[in-house]
Amino acid sequence: MRRAVAPLLAVTVALVLADSAVVTLALPDILAELDATVGQVAWVLISFNLVLGLCAVPTAIWFDRAQPRIFTAVGIAVFAGASAWCAVAGSIDVLVVARCVQALGGALALVGCLELMVAEWGERRGVAAWVTAGVVGTAVGPVAGGLLTQAISWEAIFVVQVPFAALAVPAALAVRAVPVLPPDRHRPAVRPNLTLALLSAALTAALFLLVLLLVEGWGRSPATAALTVSVVPVAALAARPLARLLRPSPEVEVAVGCFLIAGGLVGLAIPPSAELFWTVAPQALVGLGLGLTIDRLTAQAMELRLPRARHAGWTIGARHVGVVVGLAILTPVFTADLQDAQEPAQEAIASLVLDAPLRAEDKISIARALGDELTQQRGQIPDLHRAFAAANLDPAERPAAAELERDLDAQLEGAATRAFRDSFLIGAGLALVALLTVIAPRRRRAS
Repeated sequence: MRRAVAPLLAVTVALVLADSAVVTLALPDILAELDATVGQVAWVLISFNLVLGLCAVPTAIWFDRAQPRIFTAVGIAVFAGASAWCAVAGSIDVLVVARCVQALGGALALVGCLELMVAEWGERRGVAAWVTAGVVGTAVGPVAGGLLTQAISWEAIFVVQVPFAALAVPAALAVRAVPVLPPDRHRPAVRPNLTLALLSAALTAALFLLVLLLVEGWGRSPATAALTVSVVPVAALAARPLARLLRPSPEVEVAVGCFLIAGGLVGLAIPPSAELFWTVAPQALVGLGLGLTIDRLTAQAMELRLPRARHAGWTIGARHVGVVVGLAILTPVFTADLQDAQEPAQEAIASLVLDAPLRAEDKISIARALGDELTQQRGQIPDLHRAFAAANLDPAERPAAAELERDLDAQLEGAATRAFRDSFLIGAGLALVALLTVIAPRRRRAS
């Protein structure tokens, strides 16, 4: 058990930070099963990141007044209980409230695990493991969520977290008493935390919007989308060995990472068709940028700064407030663009139905069913297959109807791709602003 303490705490850190994006691929299922809209379901992500971002610093301040292992154990227990509550939530409102409680427990767990991992592994190894666990959790979260959703259900995402967190509670209590730290002597590192916030907002476009585009816009399954977006964590893991090989300075490494993320998001904004192949190279750029920036910026923000937990709170707060800002900017943009894309898509659909080699009465029947689907879409990409499945067609017309359905799906895929374009470009703009914070000249200290 003793040897498992620090690894269990590292897994807890990865679980909490994975939760900031783990439900991304499950959002379409949550949206349909809990009868929500795109705007409502976005709060499943926003609520968790907002509470985690706002509670991180106050939580770190509380740690100055108590033994971290007690607060950490309480935080992990709250996180586990709230995860179970998320799994049984029967409405979108209950799920959002449960996510808030889950984030509160996660804030306690994240900050506390840092102190306990340092107590177990020492300063250098403990901080490095805490940072690495966070990057791995952030990158792998959407993939794990997508595979669990496809294989079992969206509730499984939360159920699997419970046993890991339950094991981490006694692990936290088993850590020896943490020595009292010297008083605060350092101000928060503004520049790396600001860059972290801007990059987190930009990465929201890659980790949130791309999944919605793949599943809702292009009609791919959660498992297919999960395998597609696995390019990001794989590239992120490859970034560190590449950086060790080339040995750039930390500033150059972060600047290159920001540039790669911006380039990848521009690449996602301009695919010529709805083929998954066109997303691979842009995602690889985003993943490389993620691997070059997040852990390096986190280390810069915390390097030799005490109290350690308080500066960790600032980095956690910066990252998750950045995610919330990204969602707050991007969600209304792409939902408005989706609505704007409806009229030209409907005109194109009407033209295709009129030109189809079907009997007039069948065209009218299909057109009415398609109209109902488009009217009831509530901010989602409509499922036109239901209109064709309900039509009473002559067997001889089935091939023509299938071809018409494929043409209509291509029209919707094109409209969805164009609707997401502005949001990806805004994400790229946020990454470029982050780049400016890195390359801007530093103010010289008065001698």
